[in-house]
Amino acid sequence: MKPIRLSGHARENMRYRGATESEIVDVIRTVLWQPANRGRLECRKDFVYEREWNRKYYATKQVRPIFVDETDEIVVVTVYVYYF
Repeated sequence: MKPIRLSGHARENMRYRGATESEIVDVIRTVLWQPANRGRLECRKDFVYEREWNRKYYATKQVRPIFVDETDEIVVVTVYVYYF
């Protein structure tokens, strides 16, 4: 199993958008990958959230990492988080 490394940009976005590193790793390890723009890959997973984000209540949080599957590691380029 390849290690997963988060780029600096991904780490910054992860904190700003409300994802955790363990959620990102979980999504990459457990969900089917799909092609994304620029030859990258993506996948997404819904998590039970049931709390507030930016003063609004959300039941679900969806984490969507964008990454590259390199020879020796998986590099997360950025991460998107959706609340609904």
